[in-house]
Amino acid sequence: MPETIWFREDARPRRPRLSRERIVEAAVALLDAEGVAGFSMRALAARLGAGTMSLYEYVQSKEDVLDLALDEVIGEIEAPGEAGPWRDFLTAQLTQSRAVMRRHPWVPALTATRPLLGPQAVARSRLFYSALAGAGLEGPVLTAAVGTLTSYVNGFVAAENTWWQKVRTPAADAEIRAKVAGHLDGELARLSQVEDADFDGQFLLGLGLILDGIEARLAGAGR
Repeated sequence: MPETIWFREDARPRRPRLSRERIVEAAVALLDAEGVAGFSMRALAARLGAGTMSLYEYVQSKEDVLDLALDEVIGEIEAPGEAGPWRDFLTAQLTQSRAVMRRHPWVPALTATRPLLGPQAVARSRLFYSALAGAGLEGPVLTAAVGTLTSYVNGFVAAENTWWQKVRTPAADAEIRAKVAGHLDGELARLSQVEDADFDGQFLLGLGLILDGIEARLAGAGR
C-alpha cells in the first residue's frame, strides 16, 4: 500500500492561482463524472485549466488527491447536534453514509483500498466507536460490530450503484424483476420477493437485523 498523506508533514508552497481546496473540489467533481478508472492528474489539471506539473506544488501524488477527495465527501455525513440513543445515532449515520455513497459512487471502492485517517473520517469514527462503546460493547466485540456495520453499508451501496449503472431506470428494473419472478417457481418467487424494488426499505431492514443482533448481545451480557 502506498504511503498515505496522513502520515506525512507536507508543507508545500502555495501559489494564488491554485489551492489545495480548489484541487480537491475539482477532484471530487471529476470522480463523480468519470469514476476512479477515469481519474488522472492530467484530466484533473485540464478541469482546473492548469498544467499537470503545477498540481504537484500542492500534493505529492495522485494517491494524495484521492485521499483528500475521499475525506472531503466523508465530511458530508453530518455530526449529530446532541447525543441520543445509540441505535438511532447509528441508523442516522449509516443512512447518511449510504446517501453520500449514492451521490459519489466511487467512494465504496476507495474506502476498501486506503486507510481512512483524514480529519473528517477520524471525527466520524470517533463518534461511531463511542456510540457502541457507550452502549456497552468493548474489545474485539466492539471492533467486530463496527466492521460488520461498515461492511454492510459499503457492500449494499456498491451493489446498488452497480445495479443502477447497469439498469439505469425504474422501468427497466421492474421489467427485469418481473422476468426473474416468472422464471422462478412459485414458492421461490414468493419467498425471495424478487419484485420488491424498495431499496430504501431493504437497506433499513437489513441494518435493523444487524442492530437487533447487537442489542441481543448487549442484553445477554447484561444477564
